[in-house]
Amino acid sequence: MVSDADTGAARAQETPAEAAVTARAAAASARRGGCTETRSDVVVRRLSSDPVVAAGSVAGYGAIFNAGVIHHDDRYHLFARGVRSGYTPNPARGAGEPRFLDYVSDLLVFASRDGLAYEFRQVLHSSGADAVYEDPRIQVVVSDGEPHFVLSYTHVPARTTGRPWRGALSQLSYRDDAFTLGEALLLGPEQVPNKDVVLCNLDDGRIALIQRLEQPIWPHQTIQLVAFESLAELWATTPDAWERLMETLPEQMIITPGPGAVGCGAGAPPLRIDDELVFFYHERSHENVYTTRVALLDAQSGSVIAILPGSILGPELSWELDGDVDNVIFVQGAQLRGDGSIYLSYGAADRHVGAASVDARALLAALHAART
Repeated sequence: MVSDADTGAARAQETPAEAAVTARAAAASARRGGCTETRSDVVVRRLSSDPVVAAGSVAGYGAIFNAGVIHHDDRYHLFARGVRSGYTPNPARGAGEPRFLDYVSDLLVFASRDGLAYEFRQVLHSSGADAVYEDPRIQVVVSDGEPHFVLSYTHVPARTTGRPWRGALSQLSYRDDAFTLGEALLLGPEQVPNKDVVLCNLDDGRIALIQRLEQPIWPHQTIQLVAFESLAELWATTPDAWERLMETLPEQMIITPGPGAVGCGAGAPPLRIDDELVFFYHERSHENVYTTRVALLDAQSGSVIAILPGSILGPELSWELDGDVDNVIFVQGAQLRGDGSIYLSYGAADRHVGAASVDARALLAALHAART
C-alpha cells in the first residue's frame, strides 16, 4: 500500500479547509457504525464539506446527483442527473415497484472554473414519456485519428413497455459554450438489462466498451469489457452481433464483486496516467452501502492488473449517509489535474453532487503494490 511518507506528504498538502473536511469525515465515519467495509490506506480528500451541486439548486428540480465531469476550454463541465420537482415516496411500494412516484430524470450541465463553484448552464436532454436518461458519464475517445466527445448513460424505458434499462451512447458537439446531444445508440440485446457504460482507448487505438450486462443465472452483478476497432464499428453493431457477443460474456468479465459485496459497476471512464489506465468503479455491499474501489487496467488489452484491497471512498458526511437512497457514494467522473491530483465527481445518497481528490502518484504506487 502507500508508504507512510506518501501518506504524510499527501496530508501535508491539505489546506486548512480541506483538513477540516477530512477531520469531519473521519469523525462521521467513527460515529456511523453498522457498515462492514474495508477501507484502503490511500488518502482521498473531500474538496468541500458541502455538496458542490446541491439538491434543489436548479429551479424545477429536486435531487441532482450522479455526475460525470470533463475539463475542457479551461473549465470543468459537469453532466448530472436532475430529477424534476414533485416526486414523492411510493406508499404502496412492493417487490418490483418503484421507490418514488412521478420520478423523472433529465440531464443537466454545469460549469466551473475551479471545480467547486458550479453554475447551471443548460438542460442537455429533457426526458419524454417513452424513456428517461440517467447517470451520465462524459469521455473523449479517439477514433479514426479524431477526438470525439461521447456521453454514456442509462436509457430507462417507460414501465408500460416491459423493456429493461439499457446502456446508451450519444456523441456530443460543443459550440458557443453549449453542448448538443446526438442520437442515442442502445447497447446490448434488447431484453438484457445493461448499465454503467464507459469507454476508453487502448494502446493500439481500439475502443474498450466497459458495461454491466446482467444475466439471471449469475449470482452477482459483474463488469465486462469488449473492444471495437472504431466508433463506427461500435455504432454499426447489429442485434445479431450483440447476441453473438453474449455467448462469450464470461470471457469478457474483468471485475466481480469483492468479499461481502453483491454487485459492482463502472464508475468513471478509465483515466490514462503515464500510459496506465486507472479505473474507478463502485461496489454495493450486502448492507446496500455503495463505495468506490480502484483497479489498474492493462492499457493494451483492458484486463485487470491490480485492484486495491478495499474502498477508497465511502459515505461519511451527513448528506452522503442520508438522502433518497441512504449510504451512497457513486463516482462517475475522474480528471487528472496539473498539480498531480485526480479530481473526482460523485453522487451522494441520490440527492447531491460532491467533489474529492486523490494524489495520482500515491494511488499508482498503491496499485503497483497490489499487483498479484
